[in-house]
Amino acid sequence: MSDSEEESTDKQLKIVLIGDGSSGKTSLATRFAQEQFGKQYRQTVGVDFFLKRLMIGSRNVTVQVWDIGGQTLGGNMLDKYIYGANGILLIYDITNYNSFENLEDWLDMVRKVYKNQEKTPFIALVANKVDLEHQRVIKYEKHVKFAQDNALSSHFISAKTGESVTICFQKITADILGIKVSKAEEDQHQPVVKAEILNHKDTLPMPSSSSKSIVRTAICSVQ
Repeated sequence: MSDSEEESTDKQLKIVLIGDGSSGKTSLATRFAQEQFGKQYRQTVGVDFFLKRLMIGSRNVTVQVWDIGGQTLGGNMLDKYIYGANGILLIYDITNYNSFENLEDWLDMVRKVYKNQEKTPFIALVANKVDLEHQRVIKYEKHVKFAQDNALSSHFISAKTGESVTICFQKITADILGIKVSKAEEDQHQPVVKAEILNHKDTLPMPSSSSKSIVRTAICSVQ
């Protein structure tokens, strides 16, 4: 097969989402694959699957997202779920300290699965719920240190607003394939924030021509 024929063929990647329950894995997968966000929390039992096609450079890529339930840590099936992954996303909630602390256990499990394997998956650290910055309990520096100490790529996203979700997957997919993403491609996938413009003429009282109020009185004379 020639290089041009290989490039025209869809590349399939398996990307696995792991982390504690309620860290937003299902919301992230749903936002990425379906551009939706469910406000009601639903616990994933076992694993759910999502598909999304991306154009990375000149390559068509089908991303298969495996959403792994948070309760599977230490279970018998986790190693089977993450085996054969091209990429693994360690996801935590910036407002939940335990979800960050437990990442070490999730990462240890990944390392055990791939201990005797020649090829290891690309691993990324993903901080979710950045829309709740005012409730943050995990400092930015702590995130960066964990990523650097474990040689992980670093991402900050909001599954709720969609902030940086697509570009997160796009960058990870490009890194796995060894393709550089241009600045124009990054900007293309940034969400547009819409703001309502208020008509102040309708909402605010118009100032009077004089700073003083003129009060008129009428006197009625009764004869």
